[in-house]
Amino acid sequence: MQLGALRSHNTALVLDLLRTAGPEGISRLELAERTGLTPQAVSKITARLREEGLAAEAGHRASTGGKPRTVLRLVPEAGHAVGVHLDRDELTAVLCDLTGAVVAQRRAPLDLGAGAETVVERAVREVREMGEAAEARGVGEPAAGVAGGGRRPGAVLGVGVALPGPLDHRRGVLHRVTGFPEWNGFPLRDVLARRLSLPVVVDKDTNAAALGLAVGGAAGAFASFAYLHFGAGLGGGLVIGGAVHRGTRTGAGEFGHQVVQLDGPPCECGNRGCVEALCLAAVARGETAEAARVLGTAAGNLVALLDVDLVLLGGRTVAAAPDTFVRGVAAVLDERARRAGGDAVPVRVASSEGRGVAEGAAQLLLAPLFGRAEG
Repeated sequence: MQLGALRSHNTALVLDLLRTAGPEGISRLELAERTGLTPQAVSKITARLREEGLAAEAGHRASTGGKPRTVLRLVPEAGHAVGVHLDRDELTAVLCDLTGAVVAQRRAPLDLGAGAETVVERAVREVREMGEAAEARGVGEPAAGVAGGGRRPGAVLGVGVALPGPLDHRRGVLHRVTGFPEWNGFPLRDVLARRLSLPVVVDKDTNAAALGLAVGGAAGAFASFAYLHFGAGLGGGLVIGGAVHRGTRTGAGEFGHQVVQLDGPPCECGNRGCVEALCLAAVARGETAEAARVLGTAAGNLVALLDVDLVLLGGRTVAAAPDTFVRGVAAVLDERARRAGGDAVPVRVASSEGRGVAEGAAQLLLAPLFGRAEG
């Protein structure tokens, strides 16, 4: 299957409606009405999707006149994306079907400082394991009309990789990853693409997580939110107007390295008094409430700067004491809102069973297929 052929605007519209319709499906007439496309255009698109094995009949629906309408549905297991989270000390990989549902996952210790060759080899091995799981889920014969003899049902469409920044997501090249300067200039996307013979997208862990939350509806009706990820480090992902905001150089969301104490402790980024350094030090001392207060102060700066509608918290450090972090961050935002005479921005935990970044990494491949939240 060629990803480029699927990423046309009209095909994305149809695919997204098939996805949201669920198992009950949707008729071609409804697709035409909701997309604004002509019935002929919809018929061509759906015929191609059926040929690729991505859509199938889901029965018939009574018509107000004439013969019953054929209803089509998305085939979730027809394709998959692998999402890989390379954290400082842990690798998490997930296999997601076309709806974004996680159908397989793996987690293992990782040393991001062990060297590029070692880390790449580990990532390749995990992706291949997921590829075998995807093939096991495929059913039926290869889709017809595809170059190379056809695509096996359930095939992996591509791989999304998320890891700490800074990096250039357009080229898939890492910069001086905080704490791991040896990665500076490493072309991770191209190296993995050559090893795997698959499309690969690389992005910061926080951007991937924010994308997953935006696509998954975790923010509800809020179109703009900040996702603050506190795990082995501290970072932020921004969704503005429904799309991930990365900035020209993928520099947006370096939340953990805003200086909040000029004479504070040194940070691995080279500055002093960064919110990441202060929060990590507080957690190491067992002062979780103090870490939450510092996190809230930094979150308040972000809210004041960008006027986002919601703050979502995630990461394993937050998951270890979610109530403490929500209370601590919310208390700071509430106090600032009272002084300003406005309403406080709500604070919630983004529940993801510890795999939110990996799921978001898979969405780097899946979301653009459905025209969702700019992957």
